[in-house]
Amino acid sequence: MTTAGPPVKGRATRQRAAVAAALDEVEEFRSAQELHDMLKHKGNSVGLTTVYRTLQNLADAGEVDVLRTSEGESVYRRCSTGEHHHHLVCRVCGKAVEVEGPAVEKWAEGIAAEHGYVNVAHTVEIFGTCAECSECSAG
Repeated sequence: MTTAGPPVKGRATRQRAAVAAALDEVEEFRSAQELHDMLKHKGNSVGLTTVYRTLQNLADAGEVDVLRTSEGESVYRRCSTGEHHHHLVCRVCGKAVEVEGPAVEKWAEGIAAEHGYVNVAHTVEIFGTCAECSECSAG
């Protein structure tokens, strides 16, 4: 089980604690709406706006990973490492694996330097089908 990180920016509230706790319960990426629905089903009265705001604050603090799905929706998951990393994500079930990408890092640094950029950041998500989902579709 993952423990909650430092407090979220802003005033600590029961609602914010509930959002953070919901993230601790899931391993896969979830949308703000999915987390909101989880909280509602557990009897937590947390507004959708509060969920979005809390997720953004957690992302800004580096406590959650955020990626954009092929449909353009942002989805969130508690970081399992504080180090810079990328994601390999299953298009079918949403399972994600954190991966290092030294070749990507070197390429990004080279491109930035070539164009005179400094203080650059990047994100890389690789989408495919995990072994379990590919076995299910083959059967």
